[in-house]
Amino acid sequence: MLPLVVDQVSSDGHDGTVGEKLTTPVWAAAPVSSYLDRLSAERSLSGNTIDAYRRDLAQFFEFADRYGIAALDEIDRMVLRRFHANLLTRGYASPSVARKASAVRSFFTDALKRGLVGSDPAASMPTRKKSQRLPRALPAEALGAMLDALDGEDPVSMRDRALLEVLYGTGMRVSELAALRVSDVEGVDLVRVRGKGGRERVVPLAGPARAGVDRYLARARHRLAGPTAGDALWIGVRGAPLDTRGVRRVAKSRLGTFPHALRHSFATHLLEGGADLRTVQELLGHVELATTQIYTAVSRRHLKATYDRSHPRA
Repeated sequence: MLPLVVDQVSSDGHDGTVGEKLTTPVWAAAPVSSYLDRLSAERSLSGNTIDAYRRDLAQFFEFADRYGIAALDEIDRMVLRRFHANLLTRGYASPSVARKASAVRSFFTDALKRGLVGSDPAASMPTRKKSQRLPRALPAEALGAMLDALDGEDPVSMRDRALLEVLYGTGMRVSELAALRVSDVEGVDLVRVRGKGGRERVVPLAGPARAGVDRYLARARHRLAGPTAGDALWIGVRGAPLDTRGVRRVAKSRLGTFPHALRHSFATHLLEGGADLRTVQELLGHVELATTQIYTAVSRRHLKATYDRSHPRA
């Protein structure tokens, strides 16, 4: 069996593999690298998406290597089935298993087109239909009360209040929020955001979010910023720009939830307040309206609960 080369990736912990060191066998390293380069160039995928593909493919080919495989064309359906079973045995959630299977399937579709394999071992594998899980939105009154309670006068408290108000007030993704610069938000009511695939959209910065950012810029950011802060809007306690992990830590410690819950809450509360679906789609940066339509189910659930609670003949 050929030696392994370490692919410099590791799990981010979202599917239960915190600290797992992933490796790619020598025999698969070049095809995988070439495939990822094409994905990045041709489909304009974000760095985070490419990293997810890299982790999933590294995990599959490491498994195949341990199974005794030494070349792409030695992989057959049995190897894929055993990999799938291994993931389930290790307790991976269904969405994670489906994502990893999709990454492997896409790789072999491309490999067949380029003549790297004689047949596609994943072609006959059934695709797992992802279950539609409704987002969990935080109750508007409770969320507002938690944000209002973050009234500390120290720089970190002012930063955290502003950061969370912007997340909830704009519906930004974590990566979009972490990428904000001071120049993006100074003196403007509309913020230009670069989202998935490099697509740009404009979101309003108003109300408590605008007030929180102004307070943070005037009274806190300069007290946190170190030599490497540059123009980054959000600064960590060590003076460097706050990354996506830092944003997640803020949401977890202050609100006991994940940042994406604020994005869900943003969309759900807009619909409950009467916003039309197309507007919410544009604000969220969804390419397809169908992606946004999941929130209509959340809104309908809210309406039904309100009816059941309020109507005397319900």
